[in-house]
Amino acid sequence: MSSNPAAVEILPLQPKRRIGLPRMQEAGLILVILILGAMLSAAGHYDAGAGRANTFFNLDNIIDGIATPMSVYAIMAVGQTAVIITGGIDISVGSIFGLSALGTAAVLQFMSPDAPLMKVLPVAILAGPGIGLACGLFNGLIRNGLSMHPFIVTLGTLSIFRGIGNVACKVKTLPAPGRDLPDSFTTNFFQRYFFMNADGTGGVQIMPLIVTLIVVVVGWFYLRLTIGGRELYAVGGNEEAARFSGLRVNRIKLRVYALSGLTAGIAGLVSAGRFGTASTNTGNGYELTVIAAAVVGGASLTGGRGTALGALLGALVIRMIEDGILTLHMNQEYSRIIIGSAIIIAVAIDRFSEYVRNRRMARMGRG
Repeated sequence: MSSNPAAVEILPLQPKRRIGLPRMQEAGLILVILILGAMLSAAGHYDAGAGRANTFFNLDNIIDGIATPMSVYAIMAVGQTAVIITGGIDISVGSIFGLSALGTAAVLQFMSPDAPLMKVLPVAILAGPGIGLACGLFNGLIRNGLSMHPFIVTLGTLSIFRGIGNVACKVKTLPAPGRDLPDSFTTNFFQRYFFMNADGTGGVQIMPLIVTLIVVVVGWFYLRLTIGGRELYAVGGNEEAARFSGLRVNRIKLRVYALSGLTAGIAGLVSAGRFGTASTNTGNGYELTVIAAAVVGGASLTGGRGTALGALLGALVIRMIEDGILTLHMNQEYSRIIIGSAIIIAVAIDRFSEYVRNRRMARMGRG
């Protein structure tokens, strides 16, 4: 500070902190989930004579009909969100998911059916998530090495990974006839029922949901509280500025495609354990659902925005719609129409919000 007592130190103006758009998006999604749940519950009373008070709003349906099937969507949506934050996209996740599930089943079918979980689980983790990580790294290396648009790269690898699964499997479904996956991995872990009645009936499967929550928490921590996570937002917000500021953009993009592949591999492991089997058609078409979950959850396809919690909520909305169609005995093809429409509407809202923000900033600049 100057020695002149009349001098005043001028400090740089600090930007006013505003409420983050992802938090507003998540609050809106929670409201949508509550409204959608109320509507489906009201529509679900027609089957009250089947022994249930409500065909939608009951513990069996909420856990086994919505939360458990949603788990694979949400796990992959966390990785997809990381890719979209950087301004990229990965449409090969469905094929990586299927290949990872096949790889998990292919390895575990050669283990003893009564092998302990402590022996089976490390092998399963090396197989499923390991395959997913390798596929994700392949996507990232091709994108960086050839400087190709990620849509083109992952469109090609979508077919490549699916083809590898088809060629590698001599049978369409694994485990092969006469073999089974270890009970410790299927029946006693992923398929295990909790909160059963005293007579051994009822109960819900929650292990897939527990794995999902772990992935979401780790994803939230990474994106929100680590330097590596904040680098993703910097690249997605302005890639050139991020490069000029010293960030290794290609390395960051390699990281997010590896993360996307890893989460698809984890989802493949969960699927193999939950169903005790995998086929060459496993995960076929899931890429649309996963992208929809990420986009509905607040990830902007222009980059720079998205959260792990939003990915979970987006996956929940998508699965509630699918379950509602089942509950109402509607044609299953309606789910494709609704999911496709959800992507268009979410992107349109995002673009409109971007337009409003740009207009506001322009007015502030003129002022």
